[in-house]
Amino acid sequence: MADIAELTSLIEPEAKALGLSLVRVAMFGGKSDPTLQVMAERPDTRQLNLDDCAELSRRLSDVLDAADPIEYAYRLEVSSPGIDRPLTRLQDYADWAGFEGRVRMAEAIGGRKVFEGKLGGIAGDCIKIDVPKLGETELPFAGILNAKLLLTDALIDATMPLSSEGADKFKVEG
Repeated sequence: MADIAELTSLIEPEAKALGLSLVRVAMFGGKSDPTLQVMAERPDTRQLNLDDCAELSRRLSDVLDAADPIEYAYRLEVSSPGIDRPLTRLQDYADWAGFEGRVRMAEAIGGRKVFEGKLGGIAGDCIKIDVPKLGETELPFAGILNAKLLLTDALIDATMPLSSEGADKFKVEG
């Protein structure tokens, strides 16, 4: 399997050169359909438009072709994190405090691995989450297996697109 740390070291400078923050680098699909997923965003808007995706994809294709860090054929997918985004950096928990999230721990804490509730920010190297019937809980960031925001009306309101120009030109066929 590909070395994610090595891939990140190749990808992150290219994202930064475009003024983007790297959210996640991951490999999916195993050997049958390997996909290198790169999620990035503009730090000021937390969004990524189609032009940003295309430019980052071109830059990454050139860099990855030259370095050849993956020994087999794969598909490159460059995207924004989306509305129910993964939470991959400690700072994400501070940035998205007040919104609902789901955190899955690698090891059980207090007999449970999954914690859902309102994100409460960070405390040192821990994230805070207010879980119904459990209360505010601190979880070690290093022990998080994966986490994401949950789709709620509040999240939808907070993440409205910067522009909906051209949206009326799309035709949905059923």
